[in-house]
Amino acid sequence: MNKVIIFDMDGTLVNSSLTIANAINYVRGKINLPAIDTDLIAKTINDTTISSSKYFYNSKKFTKEHEKWFSEYYTKNHKNELALYDGIYELLINLKENNFKLAVATNAYRKSAVESLTFLKIMNLFDTVVCHDEVEQGKPYPDMLFKVLDNLNLEKENAVFVGDGSRDKTASRKADIDYIMVNWGFSQYDDAVKSINKLQKILMS
Repeated sequence: MNKVIIFDMDGTLVNSSLTIANAINYVRGKINLPAIDTDLIAKTINDTTISSSKYFYNSKKFTKEHEKWFSEYYTKNHKNELALYDGIYELLINLKENNFKLAVATNAYRKSAVESLTFLKIMNLFDTVVCHDEVEQGKPYPDMLFKVLDNLNLEKENAVFVGDGSRDKTASRKADIDYIMVNWGFSQYDDAVKSINKLQKILMS
């Protein structure tokens, strides 16, 4: 029976904290707001208790200009600032060799996500990639996870979602999909999986 492992991207597969923080501050500069400390951005990026558009850009919602400027910075700088977490590539290869389907569900927009995954040479390992601008509502809503299942013609019982923050956890709960929290990314949880070797053992069991 086919089973899909769905991964969040930023903070789970990809160490993109510097790029995201710098891109947010680039947008803030465009709208005449002062820069925010990069560590503070990393701590709040997955906070479901705040409105990200209000917190980062003092705006009721993200605009086309926000996305344009964010992507502008991302496109110019991701090659210098992005990296896979150590062991992620080997994990993905092992899962593929054991006949798991692989997917990404990310709140990044498709242009940025494809650029990142392609640059890191893992785009071709995924059976489907679902992004924020391809669903009605991003995480913490479950729309992306449902779209992954639809794209692969699988049921929720045959899926596991791996993420690093409360938005991921909430989306998984709303989709009624098994969830594994990891803590090598932007968020820190005492009960989360702390190593990629441990994650692999759980997924393979």
